[in-house]
Amino acid sequence: MASAGGSEPERPHPKPFLIGVSGGTASGKSTVCEKIMELLGQNEVERRQRKVLILSQDSFYKVLTAEQKAKALKGQYNFDHPDAFDNDLMHSTLKNIVEGKTVEVPAYDFVTHSRLAETTVVYPADVVLFEGILVFYNQDIRDMFHLRLFVDTDSDVRLSRRVLRDMKRGRDLEQILTQYTTFVKPAFEEFCLPTKKYADVIIPRGVDNMGKRELGSLPDFSGETTFGVGKRTVAINLIVQHIQDILNRDICKWQRGAVNGHGRTYKRPFPEQTESSSVLAPGKRSHLESSSRPH
Repeated sequence: MASAGGSEPERPHPKPFLIGVSGGTASGKSTVCEKIMELLGQNEVERRQRKVLILSQDSFYKVLTAEQKAKALKGQYNFDHPDAFDNDLMHSTLKNIVEGKTVEVPAYDFVTHSRLAETTVVYPADVVLFEGILVFYNQDIRDMFHLRLFVDTDSDVRLSRRVLRDMKRGRDLEQILTQYTTFVKPAFEEFCLPTKKYADVIIPRGVDNMGKRELGSLPDFSGETTFGVGKRTVAINLIVQHIQDILNRDICKWQRGAVNGHGRTYKRPFPEQTESSSVLAPGKRSHLESSSRPH
């Protein structure tokens, strides 16, 4: 975590292009974000100088009471419910980020289920990826995104990933399955899945989408969401190309339209991907770990 002090001149603070990334537990949201960062070469850039950064909704879990914490340690607390998040803090933090300010993001310990005293300093960036299971649930937060992505992964795949991940943490299989059937699955169906309709782009199979041609879902950038328009795309490469366009052409300095509660407008179309389009060459490849967070 770099220091905000010192005499080093800071680069201009842009108003960033804010991208929301949602999907169910273990769908691959964070891995998709990491892959985007890798393909853009931003994961090798010093934190303070990054033009693209990733934030997680998991940083904004509420501080639990003693009773809630005791339930959490037994796997009896619902971390997948909208009320588990500090939406006011999340909204104010994102608002400051959109205004190009340096912010402090909470740090959360998922072993003790508590918010830590220290925070993470987040410096202004041109593009911000904000991922989480319920980032589209709250309308005030949802309307802040200039682009919304939904990682759509089969429920059986997500369950198997979650079981393997939690067992590696030393959790009991019976507790994992009980928590999934009691809280995770019902919450996904009630709160997360319905927000898929707000997505501009749906990414089938997460990072597995990299390897095959897929019927894509492209936004028409008129305030309406368009699905299945017949363009054959590789979803992640399409998104990477759009972000690269933002960085190269500097359209983050408000060549796009204003964002408000009544819809979104854009002055540049999403770039089309054709069979002859060049795919952004990845930089040095690195092993992508599964998310260590609960979602």
